[in-house]
Amino acid sequence: MIYGYIRVSSDKQTVENQRFEILKFAKKNNLTIDGWIEETISGTKSFSKRRLGQLLEVATEDDVIICSELSRLGRNLFMIMEILNICMNKGCKVWTIKDNYRLGEDIQSKVLAFAFGLSAEIERNLISQRTKEALDRKRSEGEKMGRPNGKTDKKRYKLFKKEKKLLELLEQGKSFREIGKKLKVKKDTVARYYRNFIANQD
Repeated sequence: MIYGYIRVSSDKQTVENQRFEILKFAKKNNLTIDGWIEETISGTKSFSKRRLGQLLEVATEDDVIICSELSRLGRNLFMIMEILNICMNKGCKVWTIKDNYRLGEDIQSKVLAFAFGLSAEIERNLISQRTKEALDRKRSEGEKMGRPNGKTDKKRYKLFKKEKKLLELLEQGKSFREIGKKLKVKKDTVARYYRNFIANQD
């Protein structure tokens, strides 16, 4: 399958320019576009939450994704690298028109895919390590983790407007799970609200 992928950031932009570029490229290379994926969404949005993520899930070996340029895939380097790494592992090709990028089966693509995957993994590890170090430092300085007692804004909770119903259900002996299902929230949300605002009431 050969897919044409088109993304614009806002509904004020048109997809027609990208479509024209892809069709022109396909005609020049005797290719037929079997399916189009078009979406209006920011490239900073995780690809897993875009139609691109759905495409990557169904893409198989020897499929080709054609887009006008790499920036259509994502707006930051690590996201693009992760997408290309997924395609490389699946044997799916990615071709771009403006920057003439070809992710395929050659050794250059494999080296690039390895570098992409390694870079992304290093970045994730660095973020995790920095977070851990910051938390350890705060603990060593005696700073208490989490939201300070008495400073929780009750109105920010989903259950604030449903507290009356919540109290009624508690009086009926309903479990947190049953209450959560009734009020359309998670069991943990009920438990947290109960612990913070009800259990310690005078």
